[in-house]
Amino acid sequence: MKQKQLEQYIKQYNKGFCDTSNYCFSLFAEAKRLKKCKKDMFDRDTYLHPAAKKAWKKMKKAAKKTGIKLKIISAFRSYDYQKQLIQNKLDKGLSIDDILKVNTLPGYSEHHTGCAIDIGAKNEAILEEEFDQSEAFYWLQQNAENFGFFMSYPKNNSTGISYEPWHWCYRK
Repeated sequence: MKQKQLEQYIKQYNKGFCDTSNYCFSLFAEAKRLKKCKKDMFDRDTYLHPAAKKAWKKMKKAAKKTGIKLKIISAFRSYDYQKQLIQNKLDKGLSIDDILKVNTLPGYSEHHTGCAIDIGAKNEAILEEEFDQSEAFYWLQQNAENFGFFMSYPKNNSTGISYEPWHWCYRK
């Protein structure tokens, strides 16, 4: 799908949520090449881009050598999955403005690329800011870049997305 076609498709796809004409995020096509990974923390199948999977396995192995057991909370997400995440929150009474502080609209999530991973660790806070107090987070800060992973939403980021110490994206 060409960029202009993708833009039109995503605009129509998100019509029920909000106007995307002033949305400041990059548009991401859904990854076509994905490799199955081990189950996530919730026993769901997970998929990553082949290069991201290779880097993730190396990073996870290096962390394990130091006693840190990194786990996938979430990896690849389709447009439909992202849309359902948002719809579920709307159904619970959250406003779209509040939802967009923690989720991007379908088409704008790094998870669509198969390169983003929400990372957790055994006995640590899951998808909470408190994860940044964990040994796993400290290890990621010191080492993730060596494997091509970067934290996408640090404190005081300019995107409007809340601080997410668990969200890391492979960018090599």
